[in-house]
Amino acid sequence: MDGFTSAGVKLTLVNPIAEPQAHGEGAERHPPAKRPKSLDGKTVALYWNGKQNGLDALARARENLSKAFKNVSFIELTGELGGTNRYLSPGQLDDLQQRADAAVCTSADCGSCTSWLMRDLCELERRGVPAVGFTAAIFTEDAHFSTKTFGVPEAVPLIVPECFSNKSPEEIGDMVDEAMPKLIEGLTKDRKIYDTLPQSEGIVLESAPEIVIDGADLLDAFDRMQARFIKNGWSDGLPLAPPTREKVEAMIDASGRDGSEVVGLFAPGFGVGTVRKIAANAVMAGCKPETMPIIMAMMECILDPSIGLRTWAMSTGPQFPVVMVSGPMADEIGMNHGVCALGPGSISQVNVSIGRALRLIMMNVGLSYPGVSDMDTIGTPNKFSCCVAENEKKTPWAPWRVQQGFSESDTTVTVNVPYGMTEFFDFKNSDPELLIETWSTLTANACGSPAMGAWLIKKNAPLSEGYPFHGKYSNLLLMAPDHANVFARAGWSPEDIRQAIHRRTKLTFRQIMLNQEYDAFKTSHPELLWLLDAPETMVSVNPSPECFEFFVVGASAGRSQYCFGGTNSVTRAVKRR
Repeated sequence: MDGFTSAGVKLTLVNPIAEPQAHGEGAERHPPAKRPKSLDGKTVALYWNGKQNGLDALARARENLSKAFKNVSFIELTGELGGTNRYLSPGQLDDLQQRADAAVCTSADCGSCTSWLMRDLCELERRGVPAVGFTAAIFTEDAHFSTKTFGVPEAVPLIVPECFSNKSPEEIGDMVDEAMPKLIEGLTKDRKIYDTLPQSEGIVLESAPEIVIDGADLLDAFDRMQARFIKNGWSDGLPLAPPTREKVEAMIDASGRDGSEVVGLFAPGFGVGTVRKIAANAVMAGCKPETMPIIMAMMECILDPSIGLRTWAMSTGPQFPVVMVSGPMADEIGMNHGVCALGPGSISQVNVSIGRALRLIMMNVGLSYPGVSDMDTIGTPNKFSCCVAENEKKTPWAPWRVQQGFSESDTTVTVNVPYGMTEFFDFKNSDPELLIETWSTLTANACGSPAMGAWLIKKNAPLSEGYPFHGKYSNLLLMAPDHANVFARAGWSPEDIRQAIHRRTKLTFRQIMLNQEYDAFKTSHPELLWLLDAPETMVSVNPSPECFEFFVVGASAGRSQYCFGGTNSVTRAVKRR
């Protein structure tokens, strides 16, 4: 216990909440653009970020602006890179800086697209172009959180009652009409500069290095800690282990690094992630010191730009990180690679605590809080924790880490972030071709996920730009050993499996495009416009065989888990102290 008083005890905790970079000294801050007094004779950019039905809103805005002002001209453009969610490239921003007097942008109707559209608004404002962006009311706080994060808190989200998605052109037109007075004001009235940064209503920050909880006894202090953390939004909803100084320092010592060392800035809130903040959240998750090297490698994975932490941390989609550990350290620290490797149960305590640590770090270091900067429509229990170790003894090929280019003596951590997980069940077949056919009934029917078929509407950015813009997906099969053995006995390698499942994973062009925007398809792939006249043509759901990966885990029986629509997988070697 950390201390006694005559009245009871004081439980002293290490503060697990990171400071946003925007609140620190020397934080980047830019003034909003100066507004013209009128749009008469001005050029207005109508920018579409690829979100469904956004073009209907821009068409109505153009019609209304043409009536309200004289001699207005327009530039119509689509975000150059990305798919369902696109963004303005540096070249497009430079062009608008030269040609546009103002910009109307749309749409912010999901968590991640709100953040990225606000990023576009801030970039335009920094270049002297007044901009507004249509934003559904539920994402208001998300939008202001993002404008502050990107350095122009005065940028203008244009709030409308509902999302444009799943609405008719008439319904969208009514919302645009109602918003026109605020649209015009946002483009023609100079913005007041904030003296101090506005605080997010749903995020409680704490700057003190330690938090003291009073209690009648330790159990009372423990209960008070849980209540306070829940009230402040710092909890994942399950009881937390107190991050006492002794436990946190033991974690830091196990990392072999200084507690004040900054590991990185964690999206979406650009929280300053020190080793101490990471250690405190790992303690709260129930992690022991021996897991800290694994956790630090996990941090390297999610900080890699290609995994796109900002997008899936803020998404309205149920994306969740799957953590996969391969190598001797997994056994050393007691990870489960067999029965119930994903939990629950005491046999998976190490797995569960590592996966849970990542969620708490995303919340309290990255500031990805539900209802503010994590806008998941429904959510998923997979977000609490999803961590496994490779069943190396049952892996009939080279271990996963060796397949990824590391040595057999290494231990690696891989993070992949799928949209969902579903069982691949086949107890019957010992012929690999038939096993592939069974599995393809899942892979060819996952088009409800935005990643599947998205290559048809996407123009890829460099991998360094981050998901969802680079277009590299990794559909992960957590492969049961019995299924792995069927392939191995027939002499199939992982590459053979990739090629076979890719050939089988096809749907008609019409089916794939059911939830995609045809305008985005036309922009991205003019060479494939012939498909518009042949909609029943069978088309690959994924762009290449490299979109499939296999990690052997679990015990007996042919029940694998297919994790679809995942991000680019990132693998890092564990650094032992």
